[in-house]
Amino acid sequence: MTVTEEAGHGAEAEEAGDTARTVQSAERARAPERWSVQSKSELVLRLLRAEALDAVSRESQVPAHELKSWKRIFLERGLKIRSDPEERELRLTRAKIGELMMRFELAEHLIEKRGLTDESKKPRRGGVG
Repeated sequence: MTVTEEAGHGAEAEEAGDTARTVQSAERARAPERWSVQSKSELVLRLLRAEALDAVSRESQVPAHELKSWKRIFLERGLKIRSDPEERELRLTRAKIGELMMRFELAEHLIEKRGLTDESKKPRRGGVG
């Protein structure tokens, strides 16, 4: 191979590299840097419909690990949203139990303070004398 031929191959390789970089830049321009919730949800739903992770990743240009993370978050939040009313009801019930326990303890304290505990513990007689 002559020096001229080597220079020609070097220019072709450089040109091919430039073309590849241009294609990559165009692909990056099409893939949004920040995905909307709707777009993320659509991709996650595709995964939930058993589409191949690598295919969805390749088509959407989102790394597979990121898609897995979106899917995990999607499922966690979805389950949390469904249990929200139940969780709220549970918190309210616990608060009410706490309030009732405080009232009960206060009533016991007042009963003890007034010395009424001894009378309440005495067995009652059947007849009034």
